[in-house]
Amino acid sequence: MEFNHKPVLFRETIEALHIQPNGHYIDGTMGGGGHSEAIVQRLTGGRLLSIDQDPDAIAAGGARLQKYPQSTVVQGNFAQMADLARQQGMQQVDGILLDIGVSSHQLDDPGRGFSYHHDAPLDMRMSQSGPSAKDLVNTLPQNELARIISRYGEDRSAGRIAAGICQARGQGEITTTLQLAEIIKASVPAAVRRADGHPARRTFQALRIAVNGELDRLDEGLQAAFSLLAPGGRLAVITFHSLEDRMVKQAMAKWCQGCTCPPDFPVCVCGKKPQGKLIYKKGLSPSAEELAENPRARSARLRVFEKDRQHRGAAPFK
Repeated sequence: MEFNHKPVLFRETIEALHIQPNGHYIDGTMGGGGHSEAIVQRLTGGRLLSIDQDPDAIAAGGARLQKYPQSTVVQGNFAQMADLARQQGMQQVDGILLDIGVSSHQLDDPGRGFSYHHDAPLDMRMSQSGPSAKDLVNTLPQNELARIISRYGEDRSAGRIAAGICQARGQGEITTTLQLAEIIKASVPAAVRRADGHPARRTFQALRIAVNGELDRLDEGLQAAFSLLAPGGRLAVITFHSLEDRMVKQAMAKWCQGCTCPPDFPVCVCGKKPQGKLIYKKGLSPSAEELAENPRARSARLRVFEKDRQHRGAAPFK
């Protein structure tokens, strides 16, 4: 099975993991296996655990990686990585990679229902199980739809779009991507329709995030990753929109934070110490050359955290 996905910031991400030949690593978002193969090719011993929730990715990535004895492929969500790793006998690891969001394969496969560029069943489920986008747009109350579109899509027209969806579904079930895209287009002000980009872009993003519980899974995955990292281990996370990037930035900043006592305290009484450091202070964005080759990379940001070498596994403070 072909699973096309062009990884962004590929070289920078693999180099940032600082792969050791006998190290243990996790690729929490295997996709087609491009990152995983680059990691496992640098191992002479050690192990790589590759995880993905998408059955298509498991089939394609698994086939790509089966020739490597250090490789193990498991279906699941990266939020479950601590349990999945320990089931494989991996208590601590030297590096973890998370490439967050929808893959090129999922976007380009019309049947998956992620894109407003193709007419397809309104789906958007990465795991291909559970409630779909069709279920949400046809059953949620108007105020809940508006909240989802506003929060996850950061769309100022959220109220208008939610009202348009509810009015349209009163005349018949909304079942396809282009049907929903036209409803959104008709619901927004003329100035929004004239602006760059399709007016449905933010709503489709919001529905995809809601359908897959992406922000909750990201929060859980970050905490699981921290718990698994060995002293000196690195976590590399690639994000594609501001909500994800903000969560990653804040989590890593908290892990790097030291004393939180008020400035006027003469001595520290909280006892908190930094639990690691950032490899790139502001993260990395794709180069102009990469953007020319892959315009979808324009919003990508790579952030990398290294756990303190003296750290001995205490839970991250919240």
